[in-house]
Amino acid sequence: MTPKEHTSQTLTDTVNWHLAARVEDFPENGGACVYVEGKQIAVFNFSARNEWYACQNMCPHKQQMILSRGMIGSQAEEPKVACPFHKKTFSLSTGKSLNGDTCDIDTYPIRVEEGVVYIGLS
Repeated sequence: MTPKEHTSQTLTDTVNWHLAARVEDFPENGGACVYVEGKQIAVFNFSARNEWYACQNMCPHKQQMILSRGMIGSQAEEPKVACPFHKKTFSLSTGKSLNGDTCDIDTYPIRVEEGVVYIGLS
């Protein structure tokens, strides 16, 4: 089965795809951090859903680079990540806070081709 790729942004011709790493570099149902174009990006291999996601690695509450180590799961079909420090949760699809506050995170389009993961940056 081909994994689903997450593209929450409207893709235009201005998206540049950057190599992140090989598929096997990311744990199943977990995340890892990659450094692309000066940004720390959390990449999640959500294998239970057969989906991939990418978002900023910095938690907006504590300003720490930690989201790639967060726990992933679902909230009413919405894929989410929980910050390991304070358990605030964010949608991996939209970046919206799922706790009702205004601290959202950036998400990035992601694709997997021939065993390689790519991140889309504008």
